[in-house]
Amino acid sequence: MTETLAGPVNGHAVTKLNLLKPAEEAPAAPAPVVPEVVEAVDRPDNPLADWLTVPDAPVLPAWARSKASILANVQAFGRLTWWHTRYHGLRAPKYLVKTVLLAARGFYRATVGMWPTLSAQDHTAAIRALRAQCKARPEDVELGVRLQLAHAARTETRRWRFGAAAVGVAAAATGLMLADPLLQTGMTTAMVTPLAYLGRGKETHLLDHGVPPIKVDMSAQQLNDALRAAGLLKSGKGDEDGPRVSCVMGPVRDGRGWAVIFDMPRGGGKTASDVLAKREVIAQELGVDEIQVIASRVRAAKGGNAGRVSMWVADDDPYLAEPTPSPLAKLERFSIWEPVPFGQDARGNRIAVPVVWQSMFFGGLPRRGKTFTQRLMTAAGLLDPWVRHYVADFKGGQDWMGMRHVAHRLVLGAEDDAIAAFIAMLKELLAEMERRFTLLRGLPTSICPEGKLTPAIIEKYKLPFIFITVDELQECFLAVDDKVREEIVDDLGRLARRGPAAGFISNYASQRPDAKSVPTKLREIITIRCCTQVTDKTSSDMVLGSGKAAMGADASLLSEDHKGVTVLVTGPASHATVKNDLLTTAEFNALCLKGRALREPLGQITGDASGDVAAAAGLAGLTIDPVLSDALDVMRHSDRMHSVDLLARLVNADEDRYGDWDLDKLAAELDSAGVKRTTKQINIKGKNLAGYRRADLEAAVPEELLLAARAVEPPPSTETPN
Repeated sequence: MTETLAGPVNGHAVTKLNLLKPAEEAPAAPAPVVPEVVEAVDRPDNPLADWLTVPDAPVLPAWARSKASILANVQAFGRLTWWHTRYHGLRAPKYLVKTVLLAARGFYRATVGMWPTLSAQDHTAAIRALRAQCKARPEDVELGVRLQLAHAARTETRRWRFGAAAVGVAAAATGLMLADPLLQTGMTTAMVTPLAYLGRGKETHLLDHGVPPIKVDMSAQQLNDALRAAGLLKSGKGDEDGPRVSCVMGPVRDGRGWAVIFDMPRGGGKTASDVLAKREVIAQELGVDEIQVIASRVRAAKGGNAGRVSMWVADDDPYLAEPTPSPLAKLERFSIWEPVPFGQDARGNRIAVPVVWQSMFFGGLPRRGKTFTQRLMTAAGLLDPWVRHYVADFKGGQDWMGMRHVAHRLVLGAEDDAIAAFIAMLKELLAEMERRFTLLRGLPTSICPEGKLTPAIIEKYKLPFIFITVDELQECFLAVDDKVREEIVDDLGRLARRGPAAGFISNYASQRPDAKSVPTKLREIITIRCCTQVTDKTSSDMVLGSGKAAMGADASLLSEDHKGVTVLVTGPASHATVKNDLLTTAEFNALCLKGRALREPLGQITGDASGDVAAAAGLAGLTIDPVLSDALDVMRHSDRMHSVDLLARLVNADEDRYGDWDLDKLAAELDSAGVKRTTKQINIKGKNLAGYRRADLEAAVPEELLLAARAVEPPPSTETPN
């Protein structure tokens, strides 16, 4: 006896097998034919075979595949509707006159068309026939009678038809006169509309053909032409015969520009990187400035490949709008663990930058908003009481003066005493970094699983984040010799390289983008780089990293009008041109006071900030003369100073207040502030000139204020890890 089995196994067709029972022998049979293995999808008896091989193509149109795209197109439709409303609204009087003329022409045409009916021309043919017969047979009396009856009938018809028309017109006119204004408008419209429609011609249009002034137009053909002109596509016998890009999306309107995603054709040897390198030529072929062309590669994580490019072409320069006020100015508190609000890109997308575990470098030409941009990062740290600030401003102006209320260490200026204080600050930071690593190594993995700071460790062991801000770094390098410069670079590099794991956040800035002010050994270890306008691609690469200009991150494309606009590089393949948020100096100084108020209950006013007599006076409800407070600030690193140097530093710190002062006015103002000099002549490095001792300035401050200021700083923590 034989049993037969058949069916698919693992998706393949299998042959029938004969299974013999042990007691029986198999009859002789020809060798079975093994059929060809066929995939289940390709089987002819599979009704879903055609559907199973359909690629996963998008169902929605390109403009409806994302919330941002839908919103942008809805906004664009709203702007288009508003434009047409204004365009045709201004031409309403013209349209009214045109409507009246068309209605008059329509009335004439209606009259001409109805005249045969009103004049009873349907009777005229019979009358003409009878008249002809009467002429041929004048003796026929019956024909004469019939002709007279036909004339009478036509006359009667004309009377009642003209009468009916006259009655209809009179009734309509009377009804129109007696109706209320709204009904009159409706009736007039009901009568004029068909007449105007009747009066139109083949080439006559009531409304003008308004075309919105699109500054930039873009189509797939224009894109191909631009790429071909840039040498990215091969030329065939004609433009239609040559290779073309494959548009994955668009071109479609996206906000205030055109968006397109395309793949470079295979076989041409050109990649997405080649397209980015030719941005200037492509912009020229599209008739725009290269700042309006935002292009980037589409990586595999987003469904891209080495030849896929995402491009957005703006209608105009997207970075010339007014800056957005920084949301930090209105916040009461901010966690440094969160990304810092930074600005928005060309398409209006908000940009936030994470700073924890990072180091930052800002560079570019002067007066382009570099310091304002750098202060955004420091301002975020002001609103987190578990951030301790170390600040060095080698320009020594007003930009960072507000940090005296908060900063554990504050260095202002590039004089010898300031350089010495900065070097001491670096040594202090390195010692603190090593102390923290020792503490973290001693913590169990249950508390410190990754060898880094956590919110719990910060509060338990009083280890706040260390935020190191150094502005105008080039002034420091120019003020020291090569040996000291190398030591400073090494120390800054160690803090940027090893410090993040210990909670150190480095925030450096330099004005001159050259090899001396931006040393390679320091630049290459910075993780986040930001650059304002520079003169050429080489300078841009010096700040942002080698080869970044060829990838599209080129700060030399920015102009002098792009104040507060930076090219931000956050990773090897991540960059964006950003219109930074605006945080004014007054708002920054207010945040400094707010930061001090947040830290005082937690005992986090330490170091130089603990000696801030101005803040202590404010808390005590007292006031001290501003010139005395400012003089103490500029002399923070010196125990004595010549009057000439003191006045120069005051002018540098606040030119609006001290710009027109001379030495006599300075002496008079300090005398009125209560400063009693123990000696008027100060000897510094062999020069015996008029000057002041810091002790004399401090003596003019009420003693209780000095004690109150210094009492704010808590004793150092002696807690050790369990």
